[in-house]
Amino acid sequence: MLEANNIQYLVQGRAIVNKVSLQLNPGQLTAVIGPNGAGKSSLLKLLAGDYKLHSGVIKYNDRVIQNYRPKDLAQVRAVMPQHSQLTFPFKVKEVVELGLLSLGLKQGEQLVREVMMETQTWGFKDRLYGALSGGEKQRVQLARVLVQIWAESDQPKYLLLDEPTSSMDIAHQHQVLHIASKLKNKGIAVLAVLHDLNMAAAYADQVILLKEGKVYQQGSVAEVMASKHLEYVFEHPIMVRDGFEGMPHLIQPLPVHHQTHSFKIA
Repeated sequence: MLEANNIQYLVQGRAIVNKVSLQLNPGQLTAVIGPNGAGKSSLLKLLAGDYKLHSGVIKYNDRVIQNYRPKDLAQVRAVMPQHSQLTFPFKVKEVVELGLLSLGLKQGEQLVREVMMETQTWGFKDRLYGALSGGEKQRVQLARVLVQIWAESDQPKYLLLDEPTSSMDIAHQHQVLHIASKLKNKGIAVLAVLHDLNMAAAYADQVILLKEGKVYQQGSVAEVMASKHLEYVFEHPIMVRDGFEGMPHLIQPLPVHHQTHSFKIA
């Protein structure tokens, strides 16, 4: 289990993440949602160990995060940041193979191929990474981090995703979150910062709703993604209706002086 207790992160005395507590259990997909500036990405960076805590405790599998060596932590949790920059002219397959470094594997051809087939990146494995579209780069970065945690293990593993579908078309957005859902069958806990509320409602087992660095609501999709909670946090009228196959579907009306359209996305 990944556990955070009363964690806090300050910038110039201001609490960006303010006494947040949460638990991520193996086989569970947790979506973190909230408006810009709510602290979503900062929370993910704290959980990843990229930011230093000002107070509180983070534990991976009952072990305090500070007690992990970087290489050991990389074998337990993989992180896909919102933006990744590469300055060298790597080919796509070479980028994915970077995920093997933390595993100490010199030969991981089958593992790399399996993950790239899953993410539909094998077909352009020999292209230069810098020549790819934004969505293609995101899928390659997803493949890179998946290599870290794809192999079977006796200990629970964790995948942290920061807006992993932001540059993708609708088909690949669903593909990525479907892959994240499949990881649950491997006993992997997934935390994803998501901008699209419909995607969060469709795929999450647990939702964490942030406002001004604090957890405003935490629980199931039905509990958290109610109109009254979303309207308060996003400061905009949001209607929640039952959608395709019983999944909650969110409709965000336009301002009253515009014509409001109701629509559904399967």
